[in-house]
Amino acid sequence: MSILFINACVRKDSRTLRLAKHLLSKLDGEITELNLEKENIQALTQDTLAYRDTCLHCGKFGDPMLSYANQFANAETIVIAAPFWDMSFPSSLKNYIEAITVSGVTFTYVNGIPKGLCKGKKLYFVSTCGGPFTPDFGYNYIKTMAQGFYGIPETQLFTAEFLDVIGNDVEAILKAAEESIDKTF
Repeated sequence: MSILFINACVRKDSRTLRLAKHLLSKLDGEITELNLEKENIQALTQDTLAYRDTCLHCGKFGDPMLSYANQFANAETIVIAAPFWDMSFPSSLKNYIEAITVSGVTFTYVNGIPKGLCKGKKLYFVSTCGGPFTPDFGYNYIKTMAQGFYGIPETQLFTAEFLDVIGNDVEAILKAAEESIDKTF
């Protein structure tokens, strides 16, 4: 099984990355890590969007501009690690989503409705936060894209929250999150 690990963690001692690595240790398959900080994917601009449209119109699906979309479309399992920042996730993940949401590669339209083209059957989303975790603007967006655009039928969330509340036992919270992962497998 091919596993695409999308790492949107930027801190050296990321708690989200710790949980994601724990999850990855439970999965069988070849893991390809995509570290979004190192990739430095830029937001689409008028020029880059026009170039992408030209590639699609001319059938140049192997163009480097579409490499992230092709990689995502071919992964059987996807793990996204993204800390909960400002009620969402880091902007690097949003830029990545723009890069992979490509009609003709990760989805197509059938009578105006998106139909997924991805091979993936499962997407895991891993996140941690200092306070309460709210799935509405981070995880639920990813879940909607996975199921509604990419055709990935199953998503699952693993999270640890309240990590920065004074007096909380951070290690105990993280251990409980790891045990939740363990129970799943």
